Amino acid sequence: MKPQLLIGAATSGSGKTTFTMGLLRALKKRGLQVQPFKCGPDYIDTQFHAIASGRPSINLDTWMMHHHHMQRIYNLYAENADVCVTEGVMGLFDGYSRDKGSAAEIANLLNLPVVLVINARAAAYSVAPMLWGFKHFAQKVKIAGVIFNQVSSASHYAFLKDACTDAGIEALGYIPFADELYIPSRHLGLTLTSKSSMNDVAEKISILIEKYVDIDKLISLCQAVFPCPYTLPYVSEEGINEVFQRKIRIAVARDEAFCFTYHENLKQLSKWGHITYFSPLRDNKLPAADLVYLPGGYPELYVRRLHHRKEMMQQLRTYAERGGKIFAECGGMMYLARTLTVKKGKIYDMAGILPIDCTIEHPSLNLGYREMKYKGVLLRGHEFHFSMITSSDVLHSVAQLYDAYGSEVNTPLYRYKNVIAGYTHWYWGETNLMQLWE
Repeated sequence: MKPQLLIGAATSGSGKTTFTMGLLRALKKRGLQVQPFKCGPDYIDTQFHAIASGRPSINLDTWMMHHHHMQRIYNLYAENADVCVTEGVMGLFDGYSRDKGSAAEIANLLNLPVVLVINARAAAYSVAPMLWGFKHFAQKVKIAGVIFNQVSSASHYAFLKDACTDAGIEALGYIPFADELYIPSRHLGLTLTSKSSMNDVAEKISILIEKYVDIDKLISLCQAVFPCPYTLPYVSEEGINEVFQRKIRIAVARDEAFCFTYHENLKQLSKWGHITYFSPLRDNKLPAADLVYLPGGYPELYVRRLHHRKEMMQQLRTYAERGGKIFAECGGMMYLARTLTVKKGKIYDMAGILPIDCTIEHPSLNLGYREMKYKGVLLRGHEFHFSMITSSDVLHSVAQLYDAYGSEVNTPLYRYKNVIAGYTHWYWGETNLMQLWE
């Protein structure tokens, strides 16, 4: 048995991330080793979790991962933790198809008790039937208790506790309304300043949680069997990614402009060879490499600085012209383009490796799960971007992409010489990525 919980909510915007950050920090301050996880393909919340807990947060997703793979990595990272905290995604039962891909499905697969976070700013006793519904809707999902967010006073919380009593759910405490608990917009980028700010926010929330939430009761109610059982049939993944006789050199872009990486992807890369990190924002020299990985991020926010790093872009071009392998996702692909247009029509020259032009002058959200098969490799991932490709010469998508419903999507996957690039952020924690170049 081990304290394990999934933090869910009735709707998005209820305060899951706020409560998760505060709880992670509060448990850490008790001297506990707390392991964070995040449901869904989220890069930002995992970075918030790491700031609050001091440990990397691991994505869990039933679309991008086989069930047994997700269970295996959960057990792997939870093994040496005293407490495991998983933040849900959207509302508890919201998935890509009804509850498929939802936090509730993950809670069921991992046998995790659920702590609900309810935004009570404009509610009182009327939360009772909602809580009753969450408790009884899916019997396999265990609701351990509820935390109320944005509570105005002790008397307000008293009404909410009455509702919990009549709904048959434990009231575990609340977070009072406070203007200073502001989490900045996700599209502002995680700069050093914002990371410092998030550290302060985590500390402030933890102090409120220590005062207004019964942490001991929460831990007691969330004891669960560990390790979680595998979904059968279980197939071992050991050895499936041995694709080279020798270890390769891998250069990974990592800074504020290129920060969207799954922890398991980087771990998988480390099995294939030695990783050297570099910063297109600050460095002038590309590390010696057999593979360069350019993840997504916020190149549009740092476009002037990227543009002025001429030597770095020239070295990337030389590397590509000599047959070097490059794998680029979303923002990484934009960096490889000829130009990037930002607000007010300002155009900046980029690396010029791909004969395409990109713009984010009139942002339009493109969002959804994606799947493709290329070179015999099945990859799954997600698309989340506001930019678009305005022109491309000669290039055509080399693989058809599909959404979670099996419908074709127009998102391109480009293959140009040894460069493979597209808008989708792929998960390859259980995949032979290097076969794409065979």
